[in-house]
Amino acid sequence: MNAHDKDFAGPGEPPAVVSYGDGEFTVVRQGRYVVCAVSGRRIPLEALRYWNPINQEAYAGPAEALARWKELNP
Repeated sequence: MNAHDKDFAGPGEPPAVVSYGDGEFTVVRQGRYVVCAVSGRRIPLEALRYWNPINQEAYAGPAEALARWKELNP
């Protein structure tokens, strides 16, 4: 599987359930991806680099993480 493939998970495949910590995350229920809290894009677990442990949210990239931070900290 290439992490940049658009169809890396089938349409009926559920996302992973993940517990986000400081600097690491734990997969609670297996899956191949999580959903970005801002954009709604699927993020392959091996490409997941941005999340918020307080809000327990994943972000597709730094732009989405910053957008959420600005939203929560006006």
